Amino acid sequence: EVQTGLCRTGKLLAVNHENVKPDIVCLGKALSGGTLPISAVLADNHVMDVITPGTHGSTYGGNPLACRVAMESLQVLEDEDLAGNSQKQGEVLRNGLKSMNSPFITEVRGKGLLNAIEIDESKQDVHGGAWNLCLQLAENGLLAKPTHGNIIRFAPPLIIDYQQMEECLSILEKVLVP
Repeated sequence: EVQTGLCRTGKLLAVNHENVKPDIVCLGKALSGGTLPISAVLADNHVMDVITPGTHGSTYGGNPLACRVAMESLQVLEDEDLAGNSQKQGEVLRNGLKSMNSPFITEVRGKGLLNAIEIDESKQDVHGGAWNLCLQLAENGLLAKPTHGNIIRFAPPLIIDYQQMEECLSILEKVLVP
């Protein structure tokens, strides 16, 4: 849940989509709202009682300020219903991408505000593939990350609103629909 947790996928934890309860969940990155480094492990007592002092370590463990910030960050996620916003705006993004009928896109996938498009590999040589498309998006004001060669990942901020998402889709259409 380091990348997928804390409302990124439209639920507090991504595992909540699957209706399962893991023995251990690791949290990080978003736990402090991006302000301080912190990580956490969530588990029931029967698991945590096995981990005794001195048998584990943490790069970012035990910082009282970071812990307090994390508590406030979690409250903001709840108070502002950022999981709900993530779900709603993610649907707007995915529906918008699918309706573009871009010759580059072979698949649109994601949950909440963690999304990706797969770029047609046959167009890699002609148009430079995912990397060059990301450069074109950046030139037009939208940052995206290419992964695995032909995948472009989109992870907008949890606070994005409808107007901002429409602006993103406008930039995406400008680049992805020649």
